[in-house]
Amino acid sequence: MKITLYISLYLSFNSISAASILRSSTCRLQGRFKLNGMYQDGDVILGGLFQVHFFTVFPELSFKTEPEPPHCEKFDMESFQQAQTMAFAIDEINKNPNLLPNITLGYHLYDNCVRLGMAFRAAISLASGTEESFSNLNCTGPPPVIAIVGDPSSTPSIAISSVLGLFRVPIVSYYATCSCLSDRKKYPSFFRTIPSDAFQVRAMVQILRHFGWTWVGLIYSDDDYGIYAAQSFLQEIQVFGHCVAFSEILPHDNNHRDIQRIIGVIQASTARVVVVFSTSSFLLPLMDEVVLQNMTGRQWIASEAWATSPVYHTPRFTPFLRGTLGIAVRRGKIQGLHDFLLRLFPSNDTRNNMLRIFWENMFGCSFESGDKEIDGEQVKKVCTGQEDLTTTNTPYTDISSLRAAYNVYKAVYALAHALHDLFQCEDGRGPFIANSCANIINLKPWQLVHYLQKVNFTTGFGDHVSFDKNGDALAIYDVLNWQPSSDKSISIYTVGVVSEGVATGMVFRLDEEAIYWNFETQNPPQSVCSESCPPGTRRATRKGLPVCCFDCLPCRDGEISNTTDSIECTMCPDEFWSNTDKNQCVPKDVEFLSYDEPLGISLTTASLLGTFFCALVMVIFALHHNTPIVRANNSELSFLLLVSLKLCFMCVLLFIGQPQLWTCQLRHAVFGISFVLCISSILVKTMVVIAVFKASRPEGKGAMKWFGAVQQRCTVLVLTALQVVICAVWLSTASPTPHKNNQYIRSKIVFECAIGSVAGFSMLLGYIGLLAAVSFLLAFMARNLPDNFNEAKFITFSMLIFCAVWIAFVPAYVSSPGKYAVAVEIFAILASSFGLLVAIFAPKCYIILLHPERNTRNAIMGRETQIK
Repeated sequence: MKITLYISLYLSFNSISAASILRSSTCRLQGRFKLNGMYQDGDVILGGLFQVHFFTVFPELSFKTEPEPPHCEKFDMESFQQAQTMAFAIDEINKNPNLLPNITLGYHLYDNCVRLGMAFRAAISLASGTEESFSNLNCTGPPPVIAIVGDPSSTPSIAISSVLGLFRVPIVSYYATCSCLSDRKKYPSFFRTIPSDAFQVRAMVQILRHFGWTWVGLIYSDDDYGIYAAQSFLQEIQVFGHCVAFSEILPHDNNHRDIQRIIGVIQASTARVVVVFSTSSFLLPLMDEVVLQNMTGRQWIASEAWATSPVYHTPRFTPFLRGTLGIAVRRGKIQGLHDFLLRLFPSNDTRNNMLRIFWENMFGCSFESGDKEIDGEQVKKVCTGQEDLTTTNTPYTDISSLRAAYNVYKAVYALAHALHDLFQCEDGRGPFIANSCANIINLKPWQLVHYLQKVNFTTGFGDHVSFDKNGDALAIYDVLNWQPSSDKSISIYTVGVVSEGVATGMVFRLDEEAIYWNFETQNPPQSVCSESCPPGTRRATRKGLPVCCFDCLPCRDGEISNTTDSIECTMCPDEFWSNTDKNQCVPKDVEFLSYDEPLGISLTTASLLGTFFCALVMVIFALHHNTPIVRANNSELSFLLLVSLKLCFMCVLLFIGQPQLWTCQLRHAVFGISFVLCISSILVKTMVVIAVFKASRPEGKGAMKWFGAVQQRCTVLVLTALQVVICAVWLSTASPTPHKNNQYIRSKIVFECAIGSVAGFSMLLGYIGLLAAVSFLLAFMARNLPDNFNEAKFITFSMLIFCAVWIAFVPAYVSSPGKYAVAVEIFAILASSFGLLVAIFAPKCYIILLHPERNTRNAIMGRETQIK
C-alpha cells in the first residue's frame, strides 16, 4: 500500500509537470526535496543511495500550513564509510588510464535515512535531476544519472525498481537481498552484488543441519526483506524435516507491549536457537528488552542485515549476544581506501551537506555559531574544518572488515566496466538494431543494462564479479561468530564459508574449534522438540504438533531401522529376523529336533532303552525258548513282534537331527512298515488264540488247519506288503522333502520334512489304524476265553493303549509348532511301542524270571489247579 501511495503521488507530480510543459517551452522544477547528499561533477554521473542516518523524523501535520520537510537523526559512521567507498572507487577509476579513458565519472549520493519515503524522494531526484529549469525538450544528452548504486534495503529497492525499471534505469544494489528482486519480469534493470535471500536462507539452514538444530524460533522484521526471507526460510526448513517452534514479526512502530510479548514467547519456548531476519534498526528495541529482562541461554542466528552491525558490539549486549552465529557478505580488502577516508574535508557546497553533517558528528562540533543539538545533545564547540581524522577511532576509519563497502566497490566497478564496453563498441558491430552502437551524446539507460548483464571481471582482491540471468551475483557468504574481547565488547571472527556454484553445488566449511559458545558447557546447545530416535526405533508424530515433535516407538519383531530418526521400520527378508536391538537383520535360527538339546537327548535315550529292552526280551525268550510260556501261541510270532518293536524304537532316530532327503523319505516309510509288521503280528496272534480255543471244541476241530505256521507267516507278509505298496506309491509320486518353514514361528525357520502328499500320509496312518482296530476288536472278543494264561487279555490292553495314544496324537500333532510336532510324533511312537512291549511281554517275562514254577504246561492249561 505504501509503495502504491508513493507511486500515485509521484505520477500526480509528473502530470503537473507535463501540464507546465504545455504552457511553456521551458521545464521548471516544481519543488525541491531537502536531502542530505554528496556531489562530484563528471562526464557521466552515477547516483547512489545510502543509509547514513538511522531514523527519520517527520513533522506534525496541522493541515493549515505547508509542513516542514522531514529530517534525519542518529548518524551512522559505517554507512557513511560505504558512501565514501563509492567516491573512492570513482576517483580510482578516473585515475585508471585503462578503464574509461577520456571519460570522467561523477557521482551524486543521497541519504535515505532508512525510510521508504526518503529513499523514494532521493531516487526521483536522481532520475529527474535537480536543475531549476530544463529547456532541451528534445531530451538529447545524457540523463542526470546513468545508473544508481543502491538502495541497500529491499523495500525501497522494490519501490524504486518498480518505477525506474519502467525506463530501464540500471540499479545495482549492494545490500538488498530479497529473493523477489530476482524476478526479471518485474525488475528488468535491477542488479546486485550481494546474494539473494534465497541463498542466504539455504546457507542458514545448512548451519542448522550441521549442528542438528531441528527446533528453532523465527523472528523477522515487518518489511519486504524480513517477510520474504521468513517465507523462504519456512519453505526451506520443511524440506529437511526441521520445524519452527514460533514465528514472530517485529512491530513496525516498536510497540513496547508487542516487544514484551515476543520476549515472553521466546522464554516460554523449548527452542534454544532463534533465527532473526531483520535490519539493525528493527531489531534494536527487542535486544534492549533482552538486556532489561536478563534473558540468556539462547543461541542467536543473525542474518546478514545485522550480523556485522557495530550497534550490538558494546559491553552492554556482550553477556547476551556473545556466541551469536551469523551470515555475512564476503569480506574484501580495498587498497588505498584508508588513506582516502582520512583525506576527507568538509565543503561549503550545499550539495555536499552530508560532509558537514559527518564532520559535526565525528568531532562533536558545529559549523554554526551558538548552541546546536546533534542527536539529542547540545554542542557548543565550533568546527574549524581543520580537525584531524587520523586521531579518531570509529567505524568510519575501520577497514578491517569491509563487507557492505566492498559490495559498493564492486557495484561501481561493474558499472564502470559496463560503460567501458559500451564506449568501446565499433559501428556496424554493435548489439542493437542494425548492429548499431549506443550514441554517447544521447545515451539511454537501457543500453547500459545490456552491457551490465554481460559484465565479467576480477577485482584487485581476486574476487570474480558477474551477474546471472536474474541479475544476482556470485553466491558466497562468510559464517561469523561473535566472541567477547578483552575490553568486554564483541569482536567478529570468520569461522566458515558457504558458497554455491553451478558446478560445485552447495559448499559449506566450518571450523567448529574456533567457535565461541555462550553456554556453561562451552558446547553447542541442543535445540530439538524430541530427542533423535536411535536405530531400532521409528518416529511417530504427536497428534496436533509439528513433525519435529514425535515419540520413538520400537520396531516390531522382524522389522529393523538402522538409521537415526527413521520414519518407518523395514521388514527383514524371509530368512532373516531382527536382532535384540532391532537395528540389524540376522539369519533366523534354524530349528529342528537335534541330538544336542535336552528334548532330543531324552527321546534318543528312550528310543535306545526301548531297543535295549526288546533285545533283552529276545535274549530271555531265546534262553527259555523251550519253556511252555514261550512256545505257547507260536514263539515265531513273538520273535517277529519283538523285531518289529525294535524297528519301531529305532525308527525314532530318523526323526531326530537335521532333516535330509534320505531321512525324510525313510522316517515315515520305516515307521509305517514297522508298525504294520507289529500290528499284523499281534493280529495274527489274536486270531491264533481264537482258533486254538475254537479247535478245543468239537464243532471247531478243523479251525487250526487254516492257522498253521505257514498261513501265519503269509498273513503277516501280505498285510505288511500292502503297507510297503502304499509307501512305494507315496515316495514315487510325492516324496517327503526337507522344507524350511517360516509360517509356524516367524522368528525362526523350522527345518522339517514336508510330507509331500497328505493322501499318502493319511493312507499310511489309516492302514495302521485299521489293523489296530481289528486287532483290538478280536482281542476284546477273546478276552474271556477260559485259560489260565489268556494272552488275549494282554493284547486287548496293549491295543487299548495303542489306540488311545494315536487318537490323542492327531490333535496334539496338529497344534504343536515346529520341532515339537516331531517330538509329539516320536512320543506317540515310543508310547505305543512301550505299551505293546510292556502289555504283551512283561507278564511273560515276569513268570519266566520270577515264577518259573508257573512256566509249565499244566499251569498254563490250568490242569494243576483241577488236580489239586
